[in-house]
Amino acid sequence: MTLRLAKITRENYQECLNLKVAQSQTGFVAANSVSLAQAAYEPKMYPLAIYNQQEMVGFVLYDFDLELNDWSMSRLMIGEQFQAQGYGKKALTLFLNYFFSEVDAAQIYTSVEVDNPIAKKLYLQAGFKEKETFSYTIADQEFHEERLLLKKSDWL
Repeated sequence: MTLRLAKITRENYQECLNLKVAQSQTGFVAANSVSLAQAAYEPKMYPLAIYNQQEMVGFVLYDFDLELNDWSMSRLMIGEQFQAQGYGKKALTLFLNYFFSEVDAAQIYTSVEVDNPIAKKLYLQAGFKEKETFSYTIADQEFHEERLLLKKSDWL
């Protein structure tokens, strides 16, 4: 497994749109189509493809969150057919190394659905610390999430 990050471009966005999570996970992460639309129209949102050699296996979106006034990893997804093979852990490590070397930031937030213990375990193992729980509603769907924080000093 040789993972790398790449920008989402005109040449690879369709491959990103084709990546899906398992049906049981659809409430945990927004569809890539929503993420790419947000990145196209909202400021300071940066989508990246996760490749294993020449095959896209996942997607990450990070942004400067105006509500937090800080950086956030908004999305991390691995395509259903690539899950349970170690891609998530390696992709998270790759992204965090990239982020802390390329972005002048002392920390990064992420959030996880409270009903998603697998993702929470992944983030905690990477060094994220629990901060707070919060709820919000989008299109009559209620979400309950936990905000996590990783300080650069805890990563490097």
